Amino acid sequence: MVLGTSSGAGKSWITTALCRAYADMGLRVAPFKAQNMSNNARVVAGPEGRWGEIGSAQYFQALAARVVPHVDMNPVLLKPEADTRSQVVIGGQVDEALSAMPWAQRSEQLWPHIAAALDRLREQVDVVVIEGAGSPAEINLMDRDIVNLRVARHADAACLLVSDIDRGGAFAHLYGTWALLPAGDRERLHGFVFNKFRGDASLLAPGPAQLQALTQTPLVATLPWLGHHGLPEEDWGFAHAQGIGRVHTRVAILCGPHISNLDEFQALHNIDGVHVVWARRPSEVASADVVILPGSKDTLGDLRWMRAQALDQAVVDHVAQGGAVLGICGGLQILGEALIDPEHIEGNVPGLGLLPVVTRFASTKTVAPCQSSFRQLHGPWAHWSHQAVQGYEIHQGQTVAHPAMVKAGHTVHEVLPNLGWQDASGQVLGLYVHGLLEQSALLQAWFGTPARDWDRVFDGLAEHWLAHSEPGLLRSLFRP
Repeated sequence: MVLGTSSGAGKSWITTALCRAYADMGLRVAPFKAQNMSNNARVVAGPEGRWGEIGSAQYFQALAARVVPHVDMNPVLLKPEADTRSQVVIGGQVDEALSAMPWAQRSEQLWPHIAAALDRLREQVDVVVIEGAGSPAEINLMDRDIVNLRVARHADAACLLVSDIDRGGAFAHLYGTWALLPAGDRERLHGFVFNKFRGDASLLAPGPAQLQALTQTPLVATLPWLGHHGLPEEDWGFAHAQGIGRVHTRVAILCGPHISNLDEFQALHNIDGVHVVWARRPSEVASADVVILPGSKDTLGDLRWMRAQALDQAVVDHVAQGGAVLGICGGLQILGEALIDPEHIEGNVPGLGLLPVVTRFASTKTVAPCQSSFRQLHGPWAHWSHQAVQGYEIHQGQTVAHPAMVKAGHTVHEVLPNLGWQDASGQVLGLYVHGLLEQSALLQAWFGTPARDWDRVFDGLAEHWLAHSEPGLLRSLFRP
């Protein structure tokens, strides 16, 4: 089990690296995270042939382990809808009753689902690599902890504790976490890990020896800073613009407060010459060649945010000046003429009016993989004409061509059956397909460059871990 002294310490990528490293040993491996809080989700297989959602981190960890992703790998997914409210997904399916229940009362309701999923995985594989959440030493939450210590105890897991040394104070973070753990749980710690180290490792002395004398726990890995490793990170998009090499295409992705599935844009960060900015201001849209409206956990909330920031007009101006726009899922809905939500206090809300389509929201949620082919496309998106499309749908609401506008002579091209529409000019394309920009053929057609191969990414992570950790460590943690 990979525990951390805080969020952002590096648990997710280290778990991914260990999944690949154990798989390379010829072992059957599965990732696990009891409860993830993220609006980055993937559609995977569930029981009885049903499709369900898990956190994207566990999806990529499964690929690294060379196994088919399954809902048991992340039995509880919390999808934030506001600062104090989340949608609760259990076993891949939304549970409305638990979503409405106060957070403090959920733990005992959720634990049986977590324990059962973990037990099923343990029966099927040789090694389960478990990712913790936040810190295991939050003493105000320990009696309700169903992600860290309770999981470690249930699985009798050998644990590593990771700290982000780039933040400073890493020795104190490790010692303080160890000191706050119950005595029995301290014994599960088989090693400390420094992550994101910059500089000369010899300067750490005599700190590691002193820390081990205090805790009886050795420092087993000092991992140098690993930039551009290629794995999506949950919050990297919010930090700053990113690009590699001489810029030939500027892409602005609107960064609303309820953005979801931002991990699907990682491929753009990996292509030479593509400069990506996560736009919050009209000026960042004005300088772009392509504007992307991404998915949203609260489409109406993000539309309100766009209008408050004058980004709605910026996108309209971008199209008027000949720029290209791509809307995915919630972004597609915003591009339309109207959003109809009969159960919402706001009722009908006008969209940006860049696509003559209308979206009606309902309580039913679509969660499914999708596979199709583009029909003929026009304008800046013509390079995708007749290309195969494979991805996944996660959305509430159904979109159709606006009947009155079509009758009045407005043109809308349905370029993917029930999944995609393009305006008459060809500049505006709206799709319900997530994962589009992870497909090598589509990126090749757009930029002349394929997507970065995931296996190369996972191999690089495993190699980085093995090069900077104690030899034989992984086998010493593995207990058949």
